[in-house]
Amino acid sequence: MTRQLEAGSVVVITGAGMGMGELYAHRAVAAGAAGVALWDINREQVERVAADIEKRGVTARAYVVNIADRDAVAKTAEQTLADFGRVDALINNAGIVRGKRFWEHDAEHDIELTMQVNALAPMWITRAFLPIMMKRGHRARILNIASAAGTLANPGMSVYASSKWAMIGWSESLRLELQADNHPQITVTTFCPSYISTGMFAGARGPLLTPIMTPDRAVTAAWNGMMAGTPMVTKPWTVKFAMALRGVLPTRAWDAVAGRVFRVYSSMEKFTGRPGDN
Repeated sequence: MTRQLEAGSVVVITGAGMGMGELYAHRAVAAGAAGVALWDINREQVERVAADIEKRGVTARAYVVNIADRDAVAKTAEQTLADFGRVDALINNAGIVRGKRFWEHDAEHDIELTMQVNALAPMWITRAFLPIMMKRGHRARILNIASAAGTLANPGMSVYASSKWAMIGWSESLRLELQADNHPQITVTTFCPSYISTGMFAGARGPLLTPIMTPDRAVTAAWNGMMAGTPMVTKPWTVKFAMALRGVLPTRAWDAVAGRVFRVYSSMEKFTGRPGDN
């Protein structure tokens, strides 16, 4: 499997100012990207990443945008296309998490914002770029960063899990629609990782046999899956195993196994997250 992008490729990455978004940006450069469009809400961070990439001889543009704002997304997508003229790979990486009981969530800043950033924004962004991908008829890739939380319910992350369930359903449906309507040149990959040590899930404890992944390992798995056109990438192996087990066991039996054996249901008990996020 080649891990190199086609000549002249432009990659758009959301949440590109730090963490995995920054790693995806440097992975794009290493894979031969000609241009990288970096979207983030934090000006200082995203401009730093853009400057680092420019030093490597690749065109980079920093776009300061709140992707929870649909109008801002539309304007930024329009500017991105004006600057680059094309999009060959879109990585919907930006996300937020609120780790608390459902009734402790604030309606606007927790529930609505989580759904806007994690579920609606990837739809808005993809909808903005998809027409030119379809019109050009060239190889294009969409990578949607979901979560293992979108495959299995878990106490302490009801709103976050619902946003990722929505993303998985949309991402998989989009993949099938593109295939059905004769656009095989556009592939959609959904990445469903367990906990990653980015600080976003600080305090969370990995379930049994499920170590917390490093950002490098997660980005490598997601990137390789995108380049191969793999429909869904789950990491580590226990994510897919848990999905299969949940599918065959009665609900109460699964609750017992998940809670007492694999300790999935207690994994968020000591969650703190990044300072200020919650």
